[in-house]
Amino acid sequence: MPTAIAVTDPDLVLTSPDRHTPTASVLPAGEPQERYPLDRAILDVHTLIEQHGYVIVLCPQSAPDTVLHRLHAVRSVLESDRIAILRPELPPLGLAVLALQLRQLSICDFSPGVLASAARLLAHYVYAGAVVGSVAKLDRVPVSLRAHAKSWSPGAQFAVVASPQPELARLSGADREVPGGPSFGTHLFYAAGQIPADWITGTLAPAWRVHGVTEARLPAESARWWATGKPGSPGRLAEFAAAIPDISVLYQLVSSVRREDCRWCGLELIGDRCGFCAAPLSGDAPPERVGGGGRQAAALRPAAASARAALPRGPH
Repeated sequence: MPTAIAVTDPDLVLTSPDRHTPTASVLPAGEPQERYPLDRAILDVHTLIEQHGYVIVLCPQSAPDTVLHRLHAVRSVLESDRIAILRPELPPLGLAVLALQLRQLSICDFSPGVLASAARLLAHYVYAGAVVGSVAKLDRVPVSLRAHAKSWSPGAQFAVVASPQPELARLSGADREVPGGPSFGTHLFYAAGQIPADWITGTLAPAWRVHGVTEARLPAESARWWATGKPGSPGRLAEFAAAIPDISVLYQLVSSVRREDCRWCGLELIGDRCGFCAAPLSGDAPPERVGGGGRQAAALRPAAASARAALPRGPH
């Protein structure tokens, strides 16, 4: 079975482009304990490890700390080195696109370590941004004081590209412009909140010369990431992400990078850091052990002791 790709919200699961691409597993670690208790999360991850051998979990950077603490607690209780927790610097829709790419590559002959560390490489080729009505509270992309002042104008709109290079373009008034886009073939995904996606589909897509356009559901985490509203009420926002859709191109991109063995956990990796144990390729400083999760994981461990005792035993 291919390495399992998991996400922390169902909105981060894009439709598979073909029948060969596996779907992503959902670990809603942000749900309240009464709706998604820790023992259930432990059992879900344990089942994934039993079925797939390794699990790569993608979590938005804007998610509350409690989400990350829950994931670390699960990994700590299971005492498993087969769980990678990744938080790429991508907006939510861009993260969903990256998860789709990893799902595509999971059926190839890449080892789990290479697949996990490939996330950092592929994130550099995802052009992710949003059309927003205000940048007054946006702190994840550099915004000038002039742009902050203009965002208070009635009807103001901005196109903000967060990755791979931050860029801001004003869409209202006389000085309209289109942010710089990719120089390679991409497919564009978009998701509309309270701002129509007309500019994305009618102006941005032709300017970026994308090969196709697909509408997606706006991730619940987008409002928090772009500081336009609250989850469930995204405010004035329409998100977009353009990325390489061809699995053969993705395969060549990843396979062209030199592979190394992690000096800490022994898994293969590409780039300068292991996706599973977070150890750097060089240097003597060991990473935090993958079974750890800090004080939060230690505090949650007694509450999950009974759940761990009830888990079926297997070779992993």
